Amino acid sequence: MLNFDQDRFLKTETGAVKTNAEIQSVLDRELDSIDNIYFIGSGGVGILFDSTVEFARSRSAFPFHRVIAAEFMLQPNKTFSNKSLVVIPSLSGTTKETLELVKYCEEHDVRTLALVGSPDTPLQKEATYAIYNDVLDDTSSENYYLQGLMIVLYVMLKKGEIDQAQYDSYISDFEKLPEALLAAKKQAEPIGEAFANEHKETPYHIITGAGDSFAEAYYYGMCILEEMQWIKTRPVQAADFFHGTLELIEKGVSVIIMKGEDKSRSLSDRVERFVPKFTDQVTVIDTKAYDLPGISENTREIISSVVLATVLERFSAHLEVVRDHPLTFRRYYKKMEY
Repeated sequence: MLNFDQDRFLKTETGAVKTNAEIQSVLDRELDSIDNIYFIGSGGVGILFDSTVEFARSRSAFPFHRVIAAEFMLQPNKTFSNKSLVVIPSLSGTTKETLELVKYCEEHDVRTLALVGSPDTPLQKEATYAIYNDVLDDTSSENYYLQGLMIVLYVMLKKGEIDQAQYDSYISDFEKLPEALLAAKKQAEPIGEAFANEHKETPYHIITGAGDSFAEAYYYGMCILEEMQWIKTRPVQAADFFHGTLELIEKGVSVIIMKGEDKSRSLSDRVERFVPKFTDQVTVIDTKAYDLPGISENTREIISSVVLATVLERFSAHLEVVRDHPLTFRRYYKKMEY
C-alpha cells in the first residue's frame, strides 16, 4: 500500500484498545461523584467526539456533551460543575486552547482526563489523569473514536444500561479490530487511488453522512481536504441535505456520501437516490462494502466512524501524491499568531 506503515498502524490501534484498562480505572474512581462527562477539544480531534456523543445520545441516559474549548471557556454550559469530568483529547498535547482549558478546569475544581498522542507533553503533566497512546495524524481518528466508545460503553455498563456479556462482546471485537481494519485498508487501496486520480483537480466537494458517521464527514472535509489539501468542502448532515444543499446539485458537482451501519443509514440512502439524477460526480463510501473478519454485526453497527476513517486514509495517501501536496504542508496553521 502507498506510503503505509502496517506495523505502526497495528501497534497504534492495538494500543488504543489496550488503553481501556486505564479508562476503566479512571471511571471507577470518578463515576460515583460525577453527574456528566464533557468531551472538550479543539479542531479535528474535538470533532471526532461528535461521533461519541451521537452514539451515546440514543443509547444512554447519562449526560455526555461535546463542546469546543475556546467557546466553552467564554460561555460554559450551565450543567458544568465540580461534578463534571472533562475529557480532553489532544494529539500534540500542546494545543493552546486545551492547555488553557486544563487551567480553567483547575480553577473550577473540575477533574480532567487527557487523551494524548505524544509523550511527555504539557497537557499530560497538567491534567488530573492522562492516558497516552503513541499516535500520528494518519492513525489518530481510529484511536480517538475507539477511546470515546470505550468511555461510553463502560459508563453504560456501570449504570446498568448494558450487561457484562454485551460489554465483553464489544471489547472482544475491539481487540480483533486492528487486523480487521487492516483488511479494510487493503480493500480500499484501489478505490482510494481511483478517487484521487479522478478528483485531483476537483475544486469543491459536498460531503454528507448521518448518525455516528457524520463526524467523519465533517472531520474529513474540514481537517483533511481543507486544512491538508486546500480543497473547498461543504459538509452537511444527511438529514439536512434536503433543506438547502440539494439546490447546489448540478452536473459536475462532486458529492461524497458516507454510509454507516446504524439506524441513520436510511438518511444517507435518501441522498444516494437523489444526487445521481443531477450530477455524474457521486462517490459512495459504504462501510457495509468492507469485510471486517471476526467482527460481529452488533459491533459493526457502532464502529462506522472507525471504518470510514481507516478507508479514507487511503484516499488521502493517494491525493497527496497525485496533487503533489503533502498532507503536512500548511500556510497558516501553527505558522503564525492569530
